[in-house]
Amino acid sequence: MLKIVIPEREFFDENKNEFVYSKPQELTLEHSLISISKWESKWHKPFLDEKRQKTDEEFIDYVRCMSLTNIQDDAFENITERNKADILNYISDSQTATWFAEDKMPPPSNKIITSEVIYSWMIQNEIPFDPCQKWHLNRLLTLIRVCSLGNAPSKKMSPMSILSQNASLNKMRKAALHTRG
Repeated sequence: MLKIVIPEREFFDENKNEFVYSKPQELTLEHSLISISKWESKWHKPFLDEKRQKTDEEFIDYVRCMSLTNIQDDAFENITERNKADILNYISDSQTATWFAEDKMPPPSNKIITSEVIYSWMIQNEIPFDPCQKWHLNRLLTLIRVCSLGNAPSKKMSPMSILSQNASLNKMRKAALHTRG
């Protein structure tokens, strides 16, 4: 979870013809599968679409979906650039100690990933919705990837790899047994 403070703000109310001051607001945010589901149900588009950047309106609305704090809707309009940077850093944080070797990363897929796709991965890997749907999304995706790798059938070795492995084993056996073959 991330806690941010939206600072007080001065603005002019044209209806009352006077300056108005907003109070500072503390927000508790959660970048989770639930937050993404809420956002996608409103915007009818995949949140995790890396090809398309979010508009300011979409970003502010996602912050609303992430919020665990009940505040007035207009307070979200007072989010500062510093708040936005903190939120983006929080969203991109891995939230886990698990890492994967870059050379073993799967090639990027053209498959569109929506909240329903992630829920289906959770079902396939027997990951319980509660509490995992409330986890930081990157942590949940890491768990899904770990489960998928653990459940994947072992890869067949190429003929060259088999020959190389056999030659190495034979060399070790000859050395251990003090023979020439």
